[in-house]
Amino acid sequence: MTHLTGKTALITGASRGIGEATARLFAEMGANVVLAARGKGEIEKIAGDIGDAARAVSCDVSQFEDVKAAVDLAVDSFGGLDIVIGNAGVIEPISHLADSDPEEWGKVIDINLKGVYYGMRCAMPVMQAAGGGTIITISSGAAHNALEGWSHYCASKAGAAMMTMACHKEGAEHGIRAMGLSPGTVATQMQREIKVTGINPVAQLEWEDHIPPEWPAKCLVWMCSEDSNAWLGQEISLRDDNIRARIGVA
Repeated sequence: MTHLTGKTALITGASRGIGEATARLFAEMGANVVLAARGKGEIEKIAGDIGDAARAVSCDVSQFEDVKAAVDLAVDSFGGLDIVIGNAGVIEPISHLADSDPEEWGKVIDINLKGVYYGMRCAMPVMQAAGGGTIITISSGAAHNALEGWSHYCASKAGAAMMTMACHKEGAEHGIRAMGLSPGTVATQMQREIKVTGINPVAQLEWEDHIPPEWPAKCLVWMCSEDSNAWLGQEISLRDDNIRARIGVA
């Protein structure tokens, strides 16, 4: 038995990287998982690997009705919703502000910021009615430091960090635990996209410089426990050696 046994978690961006690793680990720890992503084939395969404790739902987090449908699926399938991991995010197209495409720039805001809002908007009433829940937003160092070529990503992540603080301020009295996780650079497809551009210091990193997606997944498991309550309303950095020691990664 673990603190996740019998809990139901909705994980956005679950088709790969941190989202996939989190879905698999949460299921191993006894949770029911709803995998939400645009890549329906990928999440259906992952859900099939996990078994009866998993559901897959095609979801574009920039569309409110898609997010609502994912929340409804969790409630209809498993009787409630205890955890939301707002992981879906994009960084392409990377470009300088002066050369940026306004429409494409706005799409990143729609996914990275409005997608977080939609997740909170749909989940909070369900959690409030049930007496509480946990909402965790995947943040980034880019939320706090501007990086060349990443104006859309930095702005969206900064906004999402503020949304998480707002969720804590409004949700805590209803039993909602809201936090952010800044994982550092993770060995995912996004880092391959960043590398190709050659823009800013992050693109200069080598593959072995990035942590595996299983590390953030382990941190998210811990963040869903009462042991992490000292960080409610705040952002946890996986660059912090004390946090790494706490969750048991090198």
